[in-house]
Parts: sequence; C-alpha cells; structure tokens
Amino acid sequence: MKILVCISSVPDTTSKINFTADKSAFDKNGIQWVINPLDEFALTKAIKLQESQGATVTVVNVGDATTEPVIRKALAIGANDAVRVNFEPKDSYSTAKEITTIAQNGGYDLILCGKESLDYNGGSVPGMLAQLLNQPFVNACVGLDVNGNEATAVREIEGGKETISVKLPAVIAGQKGMVDEKDLIIPNMRGIMTARTKPLQVQEPVATEVKVDAVSFDSVPARASVKMVSPDNLDELVRMLHEEAKVI
Repeated sequence: MKILVCISSVPDTTSKINFTADKSAFDKNGIQWVINPLDEFALTKAIKLQESQGATVTVVNVGDATTEPVIRKALAIGANDAVRVNFEPKDSYSTAKEITTIAQNGGYDLILCGKESLDYNGGSVPGMLAQLLNQPFVNACVGLDVNGNEATAVREIEGGKETISVKLPAVIAGQKGMVDEKDLIIPNMRGIMTARTKPLQVQEPVATEVKVDAVSFDSVPARASVKMVSPDNLDELVRMLHEEAKVI
C-alpha cells in the first residue's frame, strides 16, 4: 500500500503574529515553523500503517525552500520519502491542484491530511483534492482502519460519531483523535540522521492558477480593560451588564 501524507508548514502556536506595514501579507520575520499539528496526526497514522501493513509513506508539501526543515522532520518521524512542490501556495485551490498532480503520478492508495491547517484555517484543501481526484472523501476523521482495499473511518458529527466504509483509493482528512496524542512520534537522533539521506524530490508547479487573493489583514483588536466588581455589589454588576456591556 502506498500512502501520501499532505503536510503544511505553519507558525508555532506560541509565535507572535504580525503583518507587514501595508497589511498586505503575513510578516514571517522571527517565526518558528512546525508541521501543521493536524497533519501530524495523519502522519503518525500513516507510520502506524507502515509498521502494521508494510505501507510506504510519502509526504508532500507545497512551498518554497524554507519549508524543507519541516519536511525533514516528517522524514525523521518515519516517512520513506518526500516531494516538495516549489511554489508558495496562494490559496486552497492552487495547493490542491499541485497535490492532485503528485497523487495522480504516484498512484497512491490512500491520501491522508489534516482537516485544516492552523494558520488560515481554510479547511478546503482536502475536499478540493478529493473532488479533483474523483475519490471518496471522509472529513474530521478520529479513527481509521484499513483492510485490503477498504478503509473504515470514524468521523465526528454534531452530537456524535459516524462510521463510514470507503473503497480505496480515498482521501481522509484527520484531526485530534485520529491517533492518541501520546502516540505522536518525537524524532530521535537516529531518525534525524536517517532523514538527511532520505529522498526529497523537488518539482516545479504544473499550474499556478490562483482563484482567491487576500486584499488585507488586520490584527485582532486588543482586549478592553477589566472592571472588577465586588461579589457583594450585585446591583452594580447588573447595571454595568445592562448599561455598559449591553448584554442584558
């Protein structure tokens, strides 16, 4: 079985987010980059299938050369090889289009990815990828078993969970719960050293059509100051909620 895992490079969740002076782009200065956390759940699941079923795992990333440290970490975690499409993604469609070409040329049985990236939270790439490939798609997956040419996925729905069986090839978008957090793999020294010699193929984009342009970015407004009210003064609290906060 051949598995393709889509990974994106996102700012570490502790990074301070700023934009350029004209607010036209994200300011990358001083940012620490990591594998998108939801993609890491998908990657760990792929490595488990590698161990249990002898699957080969390829990671794919759409990005410029600055994403290669993140790709090498994925290789250190256990992926067999990697492909980087040398194109800075501008929107979900252009990203999905490039991954589609890689998937079609590679003949993969299963494509795994996070349900969204934790930078722009678009959540559109997995569904677009499945549509472009004309393959079954399961989103928000919190459990996955593969038996032959069939995958059984458990996904979260409002008020519960749903179990779905799909024929492979298929696209599965996972989230926290796809594997236990304690099972996420931290690369050891051997994995880091081995990753340096694993194949990382760089391909030029086949199509750079962008359908969405970001006009400007604005930071989240600073929180207003907090007013403390004595627990013995409920009348004042009610007045403030009614007259100042206007929530009652």
